[in-house]
Amino acid sequence: MFFGKKKFRLAAMLAGGLLACSVFTGCGGGGDNAGGGDKPAGDEIVVGANFELTGNHAQYGANANNGFKLAIKEVNDAGGIGGKKIKIVEADAKSEAAESVNAATKLISDDKVVALVGPAVTANVIAESQVATDNKVPIIAPAATNPDVTVENGKVKPYVFRACFIDPQQSEVMAQFARKDLNATKAVLYLDSSSDYSKSLGKIFKEKFEADGGTVVMEEAFLAKDQDFKAALTKIQTANADVIFVPAYYEEVGKIVKQARELGITAAILGTDGWDDSKVVDIAGKDALNNTFFCTHYFEGDADVQAFIKAYQTEYKNAPNVFAALGYDAGKMLINAIEKGGNDSDKIRAGIEEIADLQVGTGKITMDAATHNPIKGIVVIENKDGKRDLRTKIAPVASEGAAQ
Repeated sequence: MFFGKKKFRLAAMLAGGLLACSVFTGCGGGGDNAGGGDKPAGDEIVVGANFELTGNHAQYGANANNGFKLAIKEVNDAGGIGGKKIKIVEADAKSEAAESVNAATKLISDDKVVALVGPAVTANVIAESQVATDNKVPIIAPAATNPDVTVENGKVKPYVFRACFIDPQQSEVMAQFARKDLNATKAVLYLDSSSDYSKSLGKIFKEKFEADGGTVVMEEAFLAKDQDFKAALTKIQTANADVIFVPAYYEEVGKIVKQARELGITAAILGTDGWDDSKVVDIAGKDALNNTFFCTHYFEGDADVQAFIKAYQTEYKNAPNVFAALGYDAGKMLINAIEKGGNDSDKIRAGIEEIADLQVGTGKITMDAATHNPIKGIVVIENKDGKRDLRTKIAPVASEGAAQ
C-alpha cells in the first residue's frame, strides 16, 4: 500500500529530530559533516545508502547495498574523484515506507548527503522521493521497476532516477516470447496478490499477450511466504495452458515450480527478474526447472559483465544476484555523475540525466531524460539442467510513457 504525499511530508518533518542514531551505520555529528552547511566539508563526498537492511525485504536491500558499496570501494581504491574519497552513510529503511522517509530525512538533514541510492523496492522509493525532491537531493533507485517511481501524472520526477528497466518492458518481452518463441496460445497467470510488483507485471502481460492473439484462460493468486501451492496448481493444471506466468520472487518461485512438476505439470513456466537468484535451483531442483524461462538484466556469460562478477566474488565470496548487480550499476551511475558535477547535488542530478553509453555492471546504459529510466538491453534466460542459458537478447530501447 502506498501512502499519500502529505503523510510522507509529515513523517519527514518529524523524523529528523526523533530517529535514534543507533539505527544508522556510521552516523554521528561533527567531523566532515559539521557546520550544517548545504554540502559536506573536507576531503570527502558524502552519499547516502538507504536500503532495507531488516524486515521482509532485507535480502533484496542487503544485496543491492553490497553491490553499491563495491562500486564505491573501487573508485576510492583508485584514488577517489578529484582527490576526494566518497563516504557512504548507511541507513536502514526497515522494509517499510514510513521508515524509508525517516531514513532519507536523517541522511539529508543530519548527514548532509549530496545523493541517495536505494531503497530496493518500489513502495519505499516512492515514499522517500518527496522528501528528497523537496531538498533537491537526487535518488538512484537500483531495482524499483514500477513506472510510478520516476514519472507521476505524466511528468518526470526531476530528482528521481533508476538503474533498472520497468515492469511494462519485462511483461511485454515475456508476452512476446510466449507467443512468438514458444507459440503459446493459452496462458495462466499465477500472481503474488500481496505484491504490487507481481500484480503490475501480470496485468501488463495479460494485455500484451491477448493483444498479440493469445488468451489468458485462468488467473490464480498466492501470498508471499506461502509454502504449499498445490491446491491452486491443481486448478491450474485443469486449464491445459501452454504457459504459466509467475512474476514473483525466487523464494516462492522455486517452491511453485517444484510442486508444479510434482503434480505432473509440464507446461513452460515463465517469469521476470525476481527469479534471478542462483538459490532458485536449490529450492526447485535442477530437473524441475527445465522448460522455465525468465527475463532479466544481464547474462553472466556475456563478456562485458565478467569484470563485475569477478570483483563481486572476490569481495563477498559468493556470486552476485540481480539486486547486487543493480546496486553496483547505481553506484557506477552515481560515480559518473559525481565526476561531472563534483560535490553539488544539482550538478549530480544533471550528470545522472546526461548518462550516455556508460559501462556498468550489467552492460551499457543511457539515461532517457524524458522518463529517467535507463535505456538498456533485456535478456531472456532458459533454465536447463541446473544451468542458465541465454535464449534471446533484446536490444536497448527507450521505455514508453515519456513525460508530457
